[in-house]
Amino acid sequence: MQEQRRTVASGYLMLLVLPVLIVLALLGVAAAPGIFFKLVAIVVGICAVVSLLGFFMVAPNEAKVLQLFGSYTGTVVAPGLRWANPFYSKQRVSLRIRNFESDKLKVNDEAGNPIEIAAVVVWRVVDTYDAVFEVDDFTDFVAIQSEAAVRNLATSYPYDQYETGEVALRSHTQDIAEQLKAEIQARLDKAGVEVIEARISHLAYAPEIASAMLRRQQASAVVAARTKVVEGAVSMVQLALEQLKAQGVVELDEERRAAMVSNLLVVLCSESHTQPVVNAGSLY
Repeated sequence: MQEQRRTVASGYLMLLVLPVLIVLALLGVAAAPGIFFKLVAIVVGICAVVSLLGFFMVAPNEAKVLQLFGSYTGTVVAPGLRWANPFYSKQRVSLRIRNFESDKLKVNDEAGNPIEIAAVVVWRVVDTYDAVFEVDDFTDFVAIQSEAAVRNLATSYPYDQYETGEVALRSHTQDIAEQLKAEIQARLDKAGVEVIEARISHLAYAPEIASAMLRRQQASAVVAARTKVVEGAVSMVQLALEQLKAQGVVELDEERRAAMVSNLLVVLCSESHTQPVVNAGSLY
């Protein structure tokens, strides 16, 4: 069964009608001839008084779920003062957009590394019937299922990208956010909830391995930087040798070429300033 939108009487109209009926009933009891008319006036007065319990307010972005003796009769979403059967129970359900932020969860990623992860979920109720009758408490349901989805996501991907093209929690934030939203939405469909946005709000290695992983990241950064320096140095040496040969500056045999290459690589790849050494004699 799905939500059924229902239109009920305006509360402002009934606010005028019911007091008039009560006054007429009182006048009838006092002035009506015969016991029958007095009983009719009493019944009308009692019904009018009981009907006063049918007033209720609906705020903007709010719904009232109506039940009659345990049977669902519809949902009122039109804001303002409303009136319905006084025997209806009226349960308030907010349709406003809400935020849920999970606690920091400690889980193992796909590679088995312990990490801390938390997420923010933006959601709202779109089906009041499912929200009220399909789950016990839809707010608790959102919290528990969102945390379960975050745990499952964390175990499905590595924290960092170890191979080219691999999807990782830290490097592919947009892809991970879309995957998280889809998984949470699949879990919350049965509760009549729409997930507007889901994203990771906290991601870090667990404290017990954080220092080791930091050293690993630093080592990876150093290796990448040195690789780039060496690639540039080799290109510069090759260019220098080609220009020396093309312009006829000097003719180098294999031994002198090897010595020049060695000296240029030392100069270009060294992390400290090199000190020149002047050779006044022959290499032989």
